Amino acid sequence: MRLLHTSDWHLGRTLHGVDLLEHQAAHLDHLVELARDEQVDAVLVAGDVYDRAVPPVEAVTLLSETLARLAEHTTVVLTPGNHDSAARLGFGASLMQERVRVRSRVSGLAEPVVLPAEQGDVLVYALPYLDPDVVRRDLADEGAEPLARSHEAVMGAAMARVRADLARRVADAAHTGAQRPRSVVVAHAFVVGGLPSDSERDIRVGGVDVAPSGVFDGVDYVALGHLHGAQRVGADTPEGPLLRYSGSPLAYSFSELRQMKSTVLLDMDALTGVHTDPDALASPDAANGPGPGVRLIPAPVPRRLAELTGPLEDLLGAAGEGHADDWLRVTVTDAHRPEDLYHRVKERFPHALVIQHRPPERVGATVRAGAVTSAHDVLEVAAEFVEHVSGSAPTAAEAAVLQRAYEQVTAAERSA
Repeated sequence: MRLLHTSDWHLGRTLHGVDLLEHQAAHLDHLVELARDEQVDAVLVAGDVYDRAVPPVEAVTLLSETLARLAEHTTVVLTPGNHDSAARLGFGASLMQERVRVRSRVSGLAEPVVLPAEQGDVLVYALPYLDPDVVRRDLADEGAEPLARSHEAVMGAAMARVRADLARRVADAAHTGAQRPRSVVVAHAFVVGGLPSDSERDIRVGGVDVAPSGVFDGVDYVALGHLHGAQRVGADTPEGPLLRYSGSPLAYSFSELRQMKSTVLLDMDALTGVHTDPDALASPDAANGPGPGVRLIPAPVPRRLAELTGPLEDLLGAAGEGHADDWLRVTVTDAHRPEDLYHRVKERFPHALVIQHRPPERVGATVRAGAVTSAHDVLEVAAEFVEHVSGSAPTAAEAAVLQRAYEQVTAAERSA
């Protein structure tokens, strides 16, 4: 039983104004070939299929064509992330019941996609992105108060439903003498211990944006989406599940330029101990490796991201060799801004995306405020602004107003 775990395609995204759809299409071609060549039983897409709730027509067309091509070779299980509109992505889900399974409704999160196997069926529980403000009433027990306004509370409630259904199916298998089913959860969330990058959208609600890995206990594998760096998270214990982020297929910010993009190829038999050969269960570098039964398949790199820093003449000379075809962030450090800086850099590096002049700091010079980027905490920036213009840090009441305003804006973006 082989599964491909992928996520965070962000179809329709741009990188500093550059349309990435052609590069995204190249990755999806690679994914279709991988599904065919490795004869996988299912492709799991853990959210953020689109980059925004109302994607461009070209992105919708690319997704439609890709799902049709994948369905020729395997089953596809797809869930919405925080960038997607669950309603739009789930349109027509009831019509796609054979090889394409779009799971976008909270009410169906404990109804698994069943992948039959002689060694024990694999049950795929695909959870749509769970926004606490939207689902904490739906996931509360009947007649009970809404759940706490946190990702931990709603994910815990969702997993309680999953575990209840799984326990029932395990008991049924034991009663009939069938092989014990194996379990996979597909989820889009920020799990404690994960390493973020600049290009993930903030999902904070009530000041909290993470869920502990322990909420996923009781299953075999957790296919995570949201963080763009491929990584393993959670406690490394024999009884716990294996939790992995597949990461995004492309680098979507310069903070990701050193990440190795890949797709997770998972052998469920090796993960769950069906193989009798001990070598089949071994994981390379067990403490820090990808996990038992896991292979990370490198993603194609249509164009590298790189950064160059130094005096302009150095960058235009030997220091810039080998970078003419890269997407670049160029930082020029001459004491004075060189004449015609932008034109000279673009002539040498036609794919430079960021060109900035940052002279070396002079002794005794007044330190200038740094540029505010997406890597900064929004609420911290707002608090610093209040302190800058008023002379004092915001009070607790003012900080609460800033937080409510920020959450209202982000909620409006998600529901657009």
